[in-house]
This record gives sequence, C-alpha cells and structure tokens, in this order.
Amino acid sequence: MATIVIGGHSRSVGKTSVVAGLISALSEFSWTAFKITQYGHGVCSRDGKACDCACADHSWAISEERDHSGESDTSRFLVAGAVRAWWVRTEQGRLAEAMPTVRQKLAETENAILESNSMLEFLRPDLYLTVLDPATADFKRSAQKFLELADGIILQAKHGQPLWSDVSLDSVAHRPMFRVEAPEYVTPEVVDFVRKRLGVTSVL
Repeated sequence: MATIVIGGHSRSVGKTSVVAGLISALSEFSWTAFKITQYGHGVCSRDGKACDCACADHSWAISEERDHSGESDTSRFLVAGAVRAWWVRTEQGRLAEAMPTVRQKLAETENAILESNSMLEFLRPDLYLTVLDPATADFKRSAQKFLELADGIILQAKHGQPLWSDVSLDSVAHRPMFRVEAPEYVTPEVVDFVRKRLGVTSVL
C-alpha cells in the first residue's frame, strides 16, 4: 500500500487542490482519501467561533463522503476519482483518540492519500509533500514541526519576500521544490516526482 501525506503551512494554500490533482493524475492507484480537520481555539475558524467541523457529542468523528457535487473538500476528492473519501474531525490535540479507527480504515485501502500535517505524529508515509504560499503570513506549528520531514515542497509562485516570520526553509533547501501557480497545483513535474518516489515510472 502506498501512503501519501499532503500538508501545508496554513488554511487555503492549496492542500486540497494538490490532493485532488494527484488523485486525478494517478488514478491507477485507486486512492482512498482522508481529510483531517482539528477544530477549536480558532484552528479552523477565522473568527474563533464554533464551526461546522465541531462534533456535537464527543471529541472526534469520522464520516464517509458520498456526495459527488464537488462542493466540499472531500467531495472534490470523489470527483477527482477517489474510490472512497473520509472526513476525520477531532478537537485540537485529540487526533490520537481517532487513530484506531483511522488505522482500521487505512488497512482497508489499496492506497491512501491524507490531507494533514498532524498525521505525521502517528505514521510515516511513503511520501510527504508540503504546500507553501509566501503570500499567506500564518504558519501552523504543526507545519513548522514537520517541515524538515518534507520530501518535496510545492511552492506557490508569488513575487516578493514571504509574509511569514521566524520561519526558515534552510532545513529543506536541498529538497525538490516545485513552483506552481493556481489553479494548477499539480504540474507534470510533481506527478513525475511522485511516481518515481512510489516506484512507478509509467502508467500501469
């Protein structure tokens, strides 16, 4: 089973687009996709208020996406060609409680692609890509913590100095860096890199 984790330094930097793009470009892998959302303390709410991610009666929940409208992130995964898509929601810092169920779902997959930085606390994927947008100042602690583990960097091609502060990319300076421009987050170079890292050089 191949396992890919896609992370990023903040919200709305293109993580979901990268996941969907890889699912579409590497359809022969029959991906099962996971989106991990941690909520609370303003983590996934711009104004710090309660959001739709919150679980009403316990600290975590996992649900299977069945809608093919493309309106939600997990629905976009299905539209891109994922065999199944799961949305895992946990209170901030309580992902560990959901992991036994997540691991069970992973064991049932042919290949898995996960949108999450924090998942690296619990598994070592075959490939970890992180998405960076210099025009977005916020830089999550989880993204900083695992930055040096990134096998490759997908960097939005924006001009000027990055708006984030107190963050150094020195630890990944020698890693492959792919400059992209929205809406094309997954270029042929990115696809070729992923194929080679997964040990596949041509379409099966």
